[in-house]
Amino acid sequence: MMRELRRDALPGIPILLVLIVCEVVSAGWLIESVGRGSGAGVVGALVALAVSSILLAGVFTVSPNQGRVMQLFGAYKGTAREPGLRWANPFYTKKALSLRVRNFETAKLKVNDKRGNPIEIATVVVWRVVDTAEAAFQVDNYENYVHVQSEAALRNLATGYPYDAHSENEIAISSHTAEVSAQLRTEIQDRLQKAGVEVVETRVSHLAYAPEIAAAMLRRQQAAAVVAARRTIVDGAVGMVENALEMLAQKKVIELDEERKAAMVSNLLVVLCSEQNTQPVVNAGSLYH
Repeated sequence: MMRELRRDALPGIPILLVLIVCEVVSAGWLIESVGRGSGAGVVGALVALAVSSILLAGVFTVSPNQGRVMQLFGAYKGTAREPGLRWANPFYTKKALSLRVRNFETAKLKVNDKRGNPIEIATVVVWRVVDTAEAAFQVDNYENYVHVQSEAALRNLATGYPYDAHSENEIAISSHTAEVSAQLRTEIQDRLQKAGVEVVETRVSHLAYAPEIAAAMLRRQQAAAVVAARRTIVDGAVGMVENALEMLAQKKVIELDEERKAAMVSNLLVVLCSEQNTQPVVNAGSLYH
């Protein structure tokens, strides 16, 4: 595995000033030698101009949060990260790589969740280059590599979790976004380790059932919500009836036998659990007639 070698180049401003002075002096020397007709002086001035021009090619700039990968005839020589005007061997090739935090959103992928239901899912990936040597030499195109591997990790993650949780301890994509995002970040990071990339954050940006089953799943969700609501209503109604019977017994307002208790419970449950307003009926006679 190729690792980054930090190699801070020389300060560029002093060297640039020196080379400019050399260029001016060499030009004056050349003019003077031509005027005197000195062949040796002309050759010397031309050599000085050529050397200073070549050395000027070694001056380059490094922007903040940028690295310059330096190579000499194909051999990696190091990475300059110190921002500003710098100077290095003029025969070095100096490729700029951004170290800034970047992000992108994957396409909406159509995959099957853990239960085989087709869903649409997309994610936002925040990443940055941390090792310029690996990013430049370990993979062919590190930006495209990040995009492709992120989508592959997202597909793999979506198949390992259900869309909805059917039990309390089950992790689902729709209800456990923090856990799913953390797992997705880990999977993407494992795939991008060799490219010198760090995944800063991942977030699911789009999640929905596929259009062909969306209507059926919506009805199922509505049915589940109705059942849950009914269960809550029944639990509350039973508690209220129980409290009413206990209060009547404690305060001795009326003595109820088992048949009257059953009738009272039935009436209260109808009133409390009914979806529509109930109409009271006054019984002027005996409960037994």
